[in-house]
Amino acid sequence: MHLLTGKRFWDQTAFCVFSLQLHTDRPLHPIINDDGSLGATARDNLRRIIPACRFVGIREIQENLGSLLPEDRYPYFRDRWLHYPNIRKLIDPHLGSKGWKLVIDSDLLFFKRPHLLIDWSAQPRAPLHAIDVHTSYGYSGTLLSKLAGQSLEKKVNVGLCGLKSDDFNWDKLKYRCAELITREKTNYYLEQALVAMLVAGQSCSIAPANDYVTLPQLPEALECGAVMHHYVAESKRWYVQRDWRRFTDVPSS
Repeated sequence: MHLLTGKRFWDQTAFCVFSLQLHTDRPLHPIINDDGSLGATARDNLRRIIPACRFVGIREIQENLGSLLPEDRYPYFRDRWLHYPNIRKLIDPHLGSKGWKLVIDSDLLFFKRPHLLIDWSAQPRAPLHAIDVHTSYGYSGTLLSKLAGQSLEKKVNVGLCGLKSDDFNWDKLKYRCAELITREKTNYYLEQALVAMLVAGQSCSIAPANDYVTLPQLPEALECGAVMHHYVAESKRWYVQRDWRRFTDVPSS
């Protein structure tokens, strides 16, 4: 399990992993990719709360980039890596690696046992993703389908994203990234569009929208009856005002 975090988000990362650990009997060993801002205090706090976590520092990540995605060959990727942090969730865990990885966003909280994630982690056979409220890829369907060679599934959300590093064709991703940007400019949803193209045509493991809720609304936002909430957009208010407090008075084992 991989997460990207920094000094502005380390507390959300801690609550995300802590809430997940409460609802699974498997020990978690999250790999935390530093966005370059984490700092010693945040690392110490994360180690205290999640003793089994491992950090991948920004220097190690940059060295990997330099050797495997050199700027002269991958200019669009390198520019987006610098100026668009979301794409780091796609690049940093998978570049130069092998095997399946579950990359999750820090703004998630878990309220029940996530059977789907536990079963998938035990025997991953296909990509995994969550469901969005709307189809949010940021680019025209015509261009996306042309680049993918087929129509894309709707509403792919990458708050939960299980992919196999071996399946990444970085030159193909480079081409798709460059085509999207040169034809239709940069967009906040670029990472989600690239993942939607990666999984196009595959039989994926899909997190049910009623259990793994993207953009929780009332009354669910306060009742927290689902397995998980992904607090995107205006639903962040429920995270900040109420829901994180569910995990502040949990007895230690």
